[in-house]
Amino acid sequence: MIVLDTHVWVKWIINGNSALSETIVNALSVDSHWAVSAISCFEVTLLVKRGKLQLLLPVEAWINEGLENSGIKSLPVTCEIMHKAVMLTDIHRDPADRIIIATALVYDAKLASIDTVFPDYSELQGRLFGK
Repeated sequence: MIVLDTHVWVKWIINGNSALSETIVNALSVDSHWAVSAISCFEVTLLVKRGKLQLLLPVEAWINEGLENSGIKSLPVTCEIMHKAVMLTDIHRDPADRIIIATALVYDAKLASIDTVFPDYSELQGRLFGK
């Protein structure tokens, strides 16, 4: 399984493969089990509410399209994931990003992200697909 970070998920749904790096596109073509953390739904809604993301559909409909109609599974945020997020190396201060990283670790999944800080996590060694 490959967990998509929020930006990868949004770019892929809106613009398709052309919005992603060749590395991420290749990984997604090899493994067809894709997921996002439920925190990504929170992030998308927050970005729309703050005017930082414009969607062609109402946000609830977009999230539905971005999940059910795209074959991407939403993974719940569990107590185990929250614990793992707190226990990660103190590199990144964004709690949503830490939850996304912890989700990939708990599910023993790969992670697709364009975040420039993610490669600094030793916990993600061998799991991260990026730029």
